[in-house]
Amino acid sequence: MNGKRFVYFYFNRNEPEKIRQVVPAHVGYWKSANVKGYMGGPFGDRTGGLISFVAPSLQDATEIILQDPFIVEDLISEKWIKEWILE
Repeated sequence: MNGKRFVYFYFNRNEPEKIRQVVPAHVGYWKSANVKGYMGGPFGDRTGGLISFVAPSLQDATEIILQDPFIVEDLISEKWIKEWILE
C-alpha cells in the first residue's frame, strides 16, 4: 500500500436524533469513498467513532475527512487526525 496510514478519531455533538438521520449518509460515504485500507466504526456507546485509512499526505486525508456527512452537517464536537505508524 502506497501512502501513510491515518486515524480519524471523533466525538459527535449531543444531537442524537439528527445523528440518527445522518448515519446512513455517513456510512455510505465511507463505504463508497474508495479510500485504501479503510477500517472504521462507532464506539460502543455511540458517542463517536474511529476511522483509519491510507492517503498520500495529511492534506489528502483531511480533504477526504472534510467530506464526511457528519462534518458537513456540523455534527462533530471534537476530532483528531493523526498519522499512525504500525509496528
